[in-house]
Amino acid sequence: MNRIKGLLSSALPVLALLSVGTAHDADARDLQGRLGLGYNAQFSNQRELNGGVPAISGKYALTKDLAVEGVVGLATTTPSNSVVGIKFFKNLFYENNLNFYGMLGAGLVTANTHSGVDLLGGFGAEFFIPGLESVGLSFEVGADMTNITGSMIFRTMGASFLDAGMRFYF
Repeated sequence: MNRIKGLLSSALPVLALLSVGTAHDADARDLQGRLGLGYNAQFSNQRELNGGVPAISGKYALTKDLAVEGVVGLATTTPSNSVVGIKFFKNLFYENNLNFYGMLGAGLVTANTHSGVDLLGGFGAEFFIPGLESVGLSFEVGADMTNITGSMIFRTMGASFLDAGMRFYF
């Protein structure tokens, strides 16, 4: 009996390692070849000054792991406010109804009488509500560098789905 217990206690770690090696991917949302239309309010022209304008966005998944998003926002008020930007995404982890990713972005922004460049980098997640598999809600954290105020500013960034994005995928 002791010999069986000893054999089982030495076999369990080996079986655990084998099961990790054969683990399969979670049932993540595969968006390859799909276009998501929505908005993005993450660039500094939205946050920095009153009268900010969120941008319309189009996110396209090139592969299961890589996606690109184009961002355009405009307000013809006086003074005007606009953003034209691009973001790149790399999926890192897959969960049920959620993709966790790294992202980099850059944009040309104007707000009131100021204009500049905005650079973003960080991590985020896009969540899909079960039953609404074509609607993605994003949130992101990271860092932001901008010169829209006239001097270069570096700051941490945290954006809920109200800022980072909401999209409908076709």
